[in-house]
Amino acid sequence: MAVALLWAVAPGSDDAPDDAPDGEDDAGPPKPLAVEVTGPTEPTVVVVGDTAADLALATSEAVFEAAPIVVVAPADDPDAQARAAVTAVDLSAPLLLTIGAATDPVADELTRLGTETVVAFGEEVADWAGEIDDGPEVVVAPAGEGELPATELDAPLEDVLVVVGNDPTATAATATARSSGARVVTVAGGDPRADPAAIEALAADPPDRVLAVGKQFGPAEILRRRLDVAATGVQLPGGGQVLFPHRRMAALYGHPGAPALGVLGEQPLDASVARARQLAGSYDGLVAQPVVPAFEIIATVASSAPGPDGNYANESSVDELRPWVDAAGRAGVYVVLDIQPGRTDFLTQAQRYEELLRQPHVGLALDPEWRLGPQQRHLEQIGTVDAAEVNAVAAWLAQLTRTHHLPQKLLLLHQFQTRMITHRPLVDTGHDELAVLVHADGFGTHAQKLATWGRMLVDPPPGVWWGWKNFYDEDQPMLTPAETAAIQPSVLFVSYQ
Repeated sequence: MAVALLWAVAPGSDDAPDDAPDGEDDAGPPKPLAVEVTGPTEPTVVVVGDTAADLALATSEAVFEAAPIVVVAPADDPDAQARAAVTAVDLSAPLLLTIGAATDPVADELTRLGTETVVAFGEEVADWAGEIDDGPEVVVAPAGEGELPATELDAPLEDVLVVVGNDPTATAATATARSSGARVVTVAGGDPRADPAAIEALAADPPDRVLAVGKQFGPAEILRRRLDVAATGVQLPGGGQVLFPHRRMAALYGHPGAPALGVLGEQPLDASVARARQLAGSYDGLVAQPVVPAFEIIATVASSAPGPDGNYANESSVDELRPWVDAAGRAGVYVVLDIQPGRTDFLTQAQRYEELLRQPHVGLALDPEWRLGPQQRHLEQIGTVDAAEVNAVAAWLAQLTRTHHLPQKLLLLHQFQTRMITHRPLVDTGHDELAVLVHADGFGTHAQKLATWGRMLVDPPPGVWWGWKNFYDEDQPMLTPAETAAIQPSVLFVSYQ
């Protein structure tokens, strides 16, 4: 509990007591009035309200226990609220907003706080406060010298972080938070992971207790996890910790040292970084978002032979892939590890690369074309996976991301036939830690590719993002960056093979 001292009479005013006569005891200054401030009772609390007045009241209730002086402004006058906010912070006092109704809950809050003086911004507010039975003294702002008590906050709530939105409805609530001495961070939108400035502020001083103002911040449990990620300060290539729609990606697809599998393998590592950057740069001016260079590395390659483990997949080792993953991270290149699992399941293969997936700039792609049944062989049929298997991978990847407080990860699902992902509408896109993207990777003429695209758009999982693949050799002809950027819904991940 912190205490702000409010002098009942401002020092130096005409009403200040004269020095005591000689021979009499000096009575000293008037007895201070104590403003008791507290903070959220839980590590993370979200206060909500439908209006600015509701948010201001909820913030006062969460932060202040007693306030002999309170500033009140009209709920329908943003200009008055802005002026009142300055006064409230100067006085270490709550700022409340009233509509002047007889049953206004602001009057109840004044009673709870033990308020003795209301600083009213506007005659209507003054009239309303003056009609409260046994109510406080009313001072109409702007007050002259000596009309308002001086204040001093002895013990500010320095261990409390108040998260607010950057909209006018938070003006009064923000002022009340600042009045308590709490640290205030403004977040654009409801997710601190999506705001690079908020990430920097949180990483510089990770909070112990958090009060969030506004329903956009969601349940406290989710907000706390997001704040823990933001407090790491680690950002994705392109900034922030949420993948989409804040960026797009342009990726080289393939396997290191294997030109036949895609353009990623056509040149050494350093040259691949340069080529990925050049590819991303080809979208400059075509889209509103920054375009981040990316590698989509085939980590397990479908094989015509069963191999020692009999699963018809050649698994790269972590040590083989690590130089490419590490170099990409240093160069600001996002990495997607692509899984062609053969006769084993996607989760078993994905877990093989957990060490690399713990890096913040590494996501995962599942390629059902190469997911075989027990008696199937590659190139004899198109593989398939059920949504349940995809969901098992999503749950594991989300938990890995949550455990290590990582930025959001990409889970990319390749598809060019509807049967490749059975029960696709049931794919779980609800993990806050993941961005799930369906990637249309069919090749052919423009008409053929757009027909495939149209089929992919039918009955998608809710909240899914979209991707596209361009083929240098197989497309007839390959779409230009401008044509690719014009595809709707927007293509947020485009790979080149």
